[in-house]
Amino acid sequence: MTPQRTSETGTDDMAADMAAGLPAPGDDAPLKLETFLPYRLNVVSSLTSQALSRVYARRYRIGVPEWRVLVTLGQYGVMTGKAIGAHTHMHKTKVSRAVALLEKRKLVLRRANRADMRESFLSLTASGRTMYEELAPHALDFARRLTEILSAGDREAFDRALKQLTERSAVLVAEVVALRGEDDEEDL
Repeated sequence: MTPQRTSETGTDDMAADMAAGLPAPGDDAPLKLETFLPYRLNVVSSLTSQALSRVYARRYRIGVPEWRVLVTLGQYGVMTGKAIGAHTHMHKTKVSRAVALLEKRKLVLRRANRADMRESFLSLTASGRTMYEELAPHALDFARRLTEILSAGDREAFDRALKQLTERSAVLVAEVVALRGEDDEEDL
């Protein structure tokens, strides 16, 4: 059975896909990646991250994990690596590597927690704070530009839906963790 193309341009789309090395879609497939919500959310996240990284990667030579650590410390002031991981939903090894890079560049300061020597308190140095304050307006402008295509009502509805999906996702993660007995989640 030859899959049929259902788009308006039909064979033109199929020819372009085949020329690009893409297979013809299976119309009878029970799961289609491009319409699967978790995949679509991941694509939006990935594209947004790539575009946003252009704001800080070239100018400040930091990647996504370093960006998340820097912004989290800029927002909260002092935190542990574990708390940063929980806030940013990054695995502890990513947080640790990002902190080490930021510390090496003298953007983050580490102080031992005398009550628990296994962890440290992290904060931005003066240079780290300056970077955060320089980055913030550019990041906010990026977010504004990203959502300016939506009406005010659509933005509000999107924010509500995103909050609900985030809360539901957290419940589903907790269910999986409880079933498997995991105590250390990977990046999701």
